[in-house]
Amino acid sequence: MAGNLRVLLVDDEPSVRFGVRDFLETHGFDIEEAGDQEAARAAFLARRPDAVLLDYLLTDGDTSGLLREMKDADESVPVLILTAHGSIDLAVRSIKEGADQFLTKPVDLTSLLVVLRREIDDRRDRRKGVAEGRRDARSGSPDPFLGTSALIRALKTDVLPVLDSDASVLIRGETGSGKGVLARWMHDHGPRAAEPFVDLNCAGLSRELLESELFGHEKGAFTGALATKPGLLEVADRGTLFLDEIGDLDLTIQPRLLKALEEKRFRRVGEVKDRRVDVRLIAATNQNLPELVREKKFRGDLYYRINTIQLVLPPLRERREDVPGLAQRILDSLARELGRGRVSLTAEAEARMQRYDWPGNVRELRNVLERALLLTAGSTLSPDELRFEASAAPARAGDADATSDDAPLHLEDVERRHIERVLLEEGWHVERAAAKLGLARSSLYQKIKRFALSPPQ
Repeated sequence: MAGNLRVLLVDDEPSVRFGVRDFLETHGFDIEEAGDQEAARAAFLARRPDAVLLDYLLTDGDTSGLLREMKDADESVPVLILTAHGSIDLAVRSIKEGADQFLTKPVDLTSLLVVLRREIDDRRDRRKGVAEGRRDARSGSPDPFLGTSALIRALKTDVLPVLDSDASVLIRGETGSGKGVLARWMHDHGPRAAEPFVDLNCAGLSRELLESELFGHEKGAFTGALATKPGLLEVADRGTLFLDEIGDLDLTIQPRLLKALEEKRFRRVGEVKDRRVDVRLIAATNQNLPELVREKKFRGDLYYRINTIQLVLPPLRERREDVPGLAQRILDSLARELGRGRVSLTAEAEARMQRYDWPGNVRELRNVLERALLLTAGSTLSPDELRFEASAAPARAGDADATSDDAPLHLEDVERRHIERVLLEEGWHVERAAAKLGLARSSLYQKIKRFALSPPQ
């Protein structure tokens, strides 16, 4: 789904390049040409090809050094050496230096096509194996479809048919609802899984920083540009670019992003030549983009370009039946991180969590559970051990278990209270308390000093 296969053809004879290019283009390849080593090096680094056809001897010298540079940059790209001066010694030396095939001119074009396709297929199989290994390793990563609600099942129904598409995706959802988790899941389970997943949060970044991060810059392009820097578009080539909070993207940057998406070309800041790029864009926002378009705060043409496929992540308050299962999954993950055994929620705790509106969605759910785990040492969590952000979303009238203990609590407060509780339980015996907390005695003394703790009088 990522377009035609790209071949970099390096030869200093225009007639040879013309014949090979014409033949391969009729068989569906995209050909980029270079007549010398400098042009070949720049083309290889600017946009990584699927394969290289490299003449061994150019007017500016033999290409053994260039071959090693290409393999150092990406050893998975097959390089086929072409030469009019074939010998067994030269073939052996080329293979040792990293060449995947050695062909003698004049090359039979049909044979070249067979060899080229075989090398690219071998590379694809190797990368597929790597991708499957990555997916296996990520089998315990967050599942964006965890739950039984009609809304979450409908979301999965919407996502699965578009996994193999290259169309841009816009994910809408409230803060903390898991837009980044869904974007990553789509990448990991799509045809680009072996390629990079690159993410950028557009919120709070200045125009200059956004431009540099997205498109990169050349050395000396502006004050402080002490070295050349590739942009995230380049890094994401052949993979997925995830732009979170795209509604905050500076208006002056939006035309450049639109051009890169539509023409698959862009320029670094301070550069005069175009670079080609192939990325799938997944964008996310918690804002009303059509309203921003009406207010001239977001370009309409960019909105329609990124809104090819729109997915809506429902907030937790609209799928309360999913909260217990999601909470237990998060609890299991947190308990593993903290070296704890399995911790479960009481039925009363689950009921209370389902009544809460979760203004911070899954992110807030995780924070509440992490606090509770740090404050308790038991194997179950009761309603009294769950502290909600009541100031952000007060408990509704009639909630019998709404208490003043629901006030916001920072993690540093949690740590201080937990340490104080363990010290009291151990009668302020520091060595026993440190062992119970899993701390070195010296570390516990430092924390006692930092939190200004003292034994009761």
